[in-house]
Amino acid sequence: MLVLLPPSEGKASSGRGAPLKPESLSLPGLTAAREAVLTELVELCTGDEDKAREVLGLSEGLRGEVAKNAELRTAGARPAGEIYTGVLYDSLGLASLDTAAKRRAGRSLLVFSGLWGAVRVTDRIPSYRCSMGVKLPGLGALGAHWRAPMASVLPEVAGSGLVLDLRSAAYAAAWKPKGEVAGRTASVRVLHAPTRKVVSHFNKATKGRIVRSLLTAGAEPKGPAELVEALRDLGFVVEAQAPAKAGQPWSLDVLVDEVH
Repeated sequence: MLVLLPPSEGKASSGRGAPLKPESLSLPGLTAAREAVLTELVELCTGDEDKAREVLGLSEGLRGEVAKNAELRTAGARPAGEIYTGVLYDSLGLASLDTAAKRRAGRSLLVFSGLWGAVRVTDRIPSYRCSMGVKLPGLGALGAHWRAPMASVLPEVAGSGLVLDLRSAAYAAAWKPKGEVAGRTASVRVLHAPTRKVVSHFNKATKGRIVRSLLTAGAEPKGPAELVEALRDLGFVVEAQAPAKAGQPWSLDVLVDEVH
């Protein structure tokens, strides 16, 4: 099972670990594309601070994020699972998983990123600020920048098993499973059951709980149909829609009564 996650806007501090080693990151086929983004982002943030804030879409209160990006090559690096914070990652609670569940997380979780493309939660990265929606002056829109390298690398990473897609729209645009891979992909929405509306906070929290429950239970569904049964066994209320034709993903709605 491969689980595709969005990153978090907020991130923990880099800490005092050894600096980034780009060549050590998983998915080495993305190395050249990562280096291109990293180089331009560092150059941007070591220059005109106001221009950098404008390009990155940062408010005055987030001015310090520019200085953080300027030091990406020398800042301490920590496992991505410790860097990403926020509602989804708080609910996932990687640090409190047992040893076996942590091993499963290291194998199956893939976090998408405007800067790194995608990383595993065990990859050591510095704290940064660069969303997939950013348009760099040189490279252009990052979503478009990542499509070709992702299309080359991700099908192999997906292997032959289930792909559970929990990404937000901006990150989903960087790689859309196609063909046979799409047929074993399940995208998930979380809906407030009484209103059938998506609400951001409990959408993220529930996705975190879904991943934690699967990891803790040691569930390894082989495809979308098996995923539906596994989630129901874990107590989730799931409505599933199989694709109308081959080469399309399944759509799963997880219904939640309470907004929390």
